Amino acid sequence: MRVFVTGGSGQTGPAVVAELLAAGHSVTGLARSDAAAARLESLGATPHRGSLEDLDSLHSGATAADGVLHMAYGGDFSDLDDMMRRDRTAIETLGQPLAHSGRPLVITSGTLVMPAGRETTEKDEPDMAGIAAFRIAGERACLDFAARDVRASVVRLAPTVHGPEDHGFIPMLIATARKTGVSAYVGEGTNRWPAVHRLDAAVLFRLALEKAPAGSVLHGVAESGVTLKSIAETIARGLDLPTVSLTPAEAATHFVIPFMATAYGFDGPVSSAHTQELLGWSPTHPTLLDDLEHGDYLTRPAS
Repeated sequence: MRVFVTGGSGQTGPAVVAELLAAGHSVTGLARSDAAAARLESLGATPHRGSLEDLDSLHSGATAADGVLHMAYGGDFSDLDDMMRRDRTAIETLGQPLAHSGRPLVITSGTLVMPAGRETTEKDEPDMAGIAAFRIAGERACLDFAARDVRASVVRLAPTVHGPEDHGFIPMLIATARKTGVSAYVGEGTNRWPAVHRLDAAVLFRLALEKAPAGSVLHGVAESGVTLKSIAETIARGLDLPTVSLTPAEAATHFVIPFMATAYGFDGPVSSAHTQELLGWSPTHPTLLDDLEHGDYLTRPAS
């Protein structure tokens, strides 16, 4: 399969590109810079110059492909409406050339779109008033193509996709611990985060492209819920720091960005049982706490 990928040079993208190439697919990746193009070439993919704002480049990349995988997401978090609009427009542009062809369109969302406070499944509706509601418009834009003979599917990734050289939520938590001298959690710290190793996520993306039925919603989750207190305690041991419980008001100051304080206090366990059964996906790589203890999170130089 000739696969057109956006976000192939980002954090998770290189693992996905490598997985696709190892499975015998060819990959063309959207590249907005010389560095991104060089990264894609080093992986064995063909760069396609353009950006998410360059709709002509998105359209031409999708037109020439047997399938499309959309992982890129960008914009200014101070303007969520604009981020939502950009993502929805990109998805609509990528999907149009695939209409009436049966070709796959796989897009990325996150499990933070799901309701809080209970373990949710792929069959549950996302929370329109939740902290990641801005991702829902993109999900719907993708799934609408299922009615136009596109094998459209959505992969909702766990908030932490962990692995070497991660620069997401967990490194931010570690950086704050280094800066403040305490490893913090919100309240009792019993709120739960799903997690998945990057290499397991890469396999899921490949399986979605290869065989996910049209209209599928998939959960990229290996662990349904790791408590934030256990994450904070593991960081504390590794950095030889104390742990501390914060009120929501204290967390808003401690974590600098209010969104991060809300996210670190979010209780969002998620099941991937349906995804695993549907696609035969079986995560095999280290857990988040194993990665924290034995990976590079606590040993790499502070940034």
